[in-house]
Amino acid sequence: MRVISGEQKGLPLKAVPGAGTRPTTDKVKESIFNMIGPYFDGGLAVDLFAGSGGLGIESLSRGIETCIFIEKDPRAIQTIHENLKKCKLDERAEVYKADATRAIKALEKRQARIDLLFLDPPYQKVGYYELIDQFVEKNLLTDDAIILCEHEKGVDLPNTYGSFTLTRQELYGSTIISIYRQEEGKHHD
Repeated sequence: MRVISGEQKGLPLKAVPGAGTRPTTDKVKESIFNMIGPYFDGGLAVDLFAGSGGLGIESLSRGIETCIFIEKDPRAIQTIHENLKKCKLDERAEVYKADATRAIKALEKRQARIDLLFLDPPYQKVGYYELIDQFVEKNLLTDDAIILCEHEKGVDLPNTYGSFTLTRQELYGSTIISIYRQEEGKHHD
C-alpha cells in the first residue's frame, strides 16, 4: 500500500498487523479518488472505520485540509499514527480511539462540517451503514459533501440517506464502492 497521488505520492503505508482489517487496495483507492476528486481544495474529511488510515491519508495528500480518523482497534490506531508520521501529515490529522456512535456525538458537539465521509466498516457489520442517517440528521455534512461507502457485493445499501442520493456505484472484485451526494436543489438549510 502506498499514497497514490498528491503531496505524499509514492510514500509507503503500513497495514494493520493481524487479519482484522482489509486495507483498500491501491487500485481501488485510485479509482475512488478519480470518482470523487481527484484533488480537493481544503475541507474536512472523516475516516470513520479508519483501519490503517489509507483513505484519509490519501485525501490529505490530495488537498483535504484536515482529516479525523476514528478507529477502535488499538493496533489500528498505532498504525494510523505511524503512517501519518511517515507522511508528515500528523499536523493535519486528529486520531480518536472511539466507537463510531460515540464519535458521531463528539463531532456533533463540536459542530463539525464534513466535506468527505469515508465509511468502510468491517464487512460483517452491515448495520454500521445506518450511521450515515445520523450524520445527515445532525447536519454534520456540508451541502457539497460526498459520502463514500465501501462494502461487499452482497450488501444492498439504500438509494438515499436523507437528502443524499446514490450517484455512482462501481464493482471491484467482491468490493462495491457506493458514492452519495446531495442532488442539486435538494439542499436543506
